[in-house]
Amino acid sequence: MLGDRIRKLRKQKKLTLEALAGAGLTKGMLSLIENNKANPSMESLTYIAHQLGVDVSDLLGEGNTEELRKTLERVEQIYNVPFSKSDFPDKYKQLIELIDPHIQKLSKGYESARLMEIYSYAIQRENKNGWEISLKKASDMYDEMNISSNRTSIGIFRATIAFMEHHYEEALYIFMKERKEIEDKHAYIEPIARLDLDYNEAIYLYAVGDSKAAIETTEKALAYSKEKRIFYLTDDLYRLAAAHALMEENEHEKEYYLSKLKQYGEFADHASSLYFCELFSIMDLITENKEYEKALTKIDQYLSSEEIARYYSPWFNLEKAKALYYMGRYEMAAQALELFVMPDNHHPIDLSFLYVKDSYQALILLELGKIEEALTAAQIAVDNFKPLLDSKMKAFSKKVLETVLEKSR
Repeated sequence: MLGDRIRKLRKQKKLTLEALAGAGLTKGMLSLIENNKANPSMESLTYIAHQLGVDVSDLLGEGNTEELRKTLERVEQIYNVPFSKSDFPDKYKQLIELIDPHIQKLSKGYESARLMEIYSYAIQRENKNGWEISLKKASDMYDEMNISSNRTSIGIFRATIAFMEHHYEEALYIFMKERKEIEDKHAYIEPIARLDLDYNEAIYLYAVGDSKAAIETTEKALAYSKEKRIFYLTDDLYRLAAAHALMEENEHEKEYYLSKLKQYGEFADHASSLYFCELFSIMDLITENKEYEKALTKIDQYLSSEEIARYYSPWFNLEKAKALYYMGRYEMAAQALELFVMPDNHHPIDLSFLYVKDSYQALILLELGKIEEALTAAQIAVDNFKPLLDSKMKAFSKKVLETVLEKSR
C-alpha cells in the first residue's frame, strides 16, 4: 500500500511526521496518508517524494523500480560486450531501443542515472543529437547521490571524444575542467576513481608533451596505489612511462619503468605486462644489438601464443618485418607487414610506434624496385606524424622519405 511505503521510507530516513510534512502538508494529513485513510493528490505525492529524496515511482509501487532494474541488467549485458564481437554488431542501436521507453521516467536513483549514462554514450556513438543533455542529467544524478566512480567515468568520456579525434590539447582542457568539477562536488572520491583520474591525466599530459607533469602525476598515482594497496592501472602506468622514455631516448628512465613493470608482472602473474617487457627487449635486439636471428626466434615464439595474437600481434609483426628487412629478406619482410593490422589506438605514443610501419614499408618497396609505391608509403608516414610530438620515430619517417626521394631521381 502507498501509505505503508511512505512510512517505511520515512523511518528508513529517520524522519519524524513533522519533518516529513514540512511546510507543504499538515502532520494530521500525513498521518492519514500513512495509515491508508486518505489518498494524496499528485501534487502532494510529488512533495512527499521530494522530501524523502526519492522518485514518485518509488512511492507508487515497486513495479517501476523493479522494471528499471531488469532493464538495467539487460542493458549492462549488452553494453559490456566488446564492440568487435559479432553477437551485437548493432549494440548501440539495441541499447537505445531498450532505454528509450523509460527515458522520460529517469529522474532519481542509481538505476535511472546509469541508464541515462549508457543512453548518452549510445546516442553519441550513433552520432545522434542530445547526448550532451542526457549526459548532464546523469552527471547531476551522480553528484546528488555522491557516486564519484560513475561521475568520473562521465568526465573521462567527455575528454575521450576530443582525444579520439587527436585533439590532444582540447582533451586535456576538457579533462582538467571535469576533474576540478568532480573534486569540488565530491568530498570523498573512491580510490579507483581517483586512480582513473590520475591515469587519464598522465595520458593527456604525455600526449601534449608535458613530460615533467606527466611523470609527476604517474608517480603520484603509483604512490597512492601502493599506499592503498590497490594495484589498479599499475601496469598501464608503467607501460606508458616506459614507452614515453623510449620515444625520448631516455635509456635510464626506460629501464627503470620496465624493471618496475616486470616486477609487477611477476608479482601479480600478469602475462600482458611480461609480454610488453619482452616486446621492448626484442626492439633492443633489433635496433641496438643487431641480433636479428635471435629477435626472429623470439617473435615467432610469441606470435604462436593465442594471447599474444589477440593483443600484441600488430607490434610483433611490425618488429618481425623490421628484423627481416635488416637481414635483407625483403620479400619475407613484405609478407610480415601484410599481417600487420592497425589497432584501435589514439595515443600519440602508441601511434608513434605504429606509424613507422609505413616508413619500413617504403624501405622494403624501395629494395624491391617499386619506387612509386615506396614514395606513397613514405609520404603517408610523414603525413601521419605531422600532428604528433617530435620523436625519434618522427625523425626516422622524414629521413626515410628523403632516402626514397633521392633514389627516385
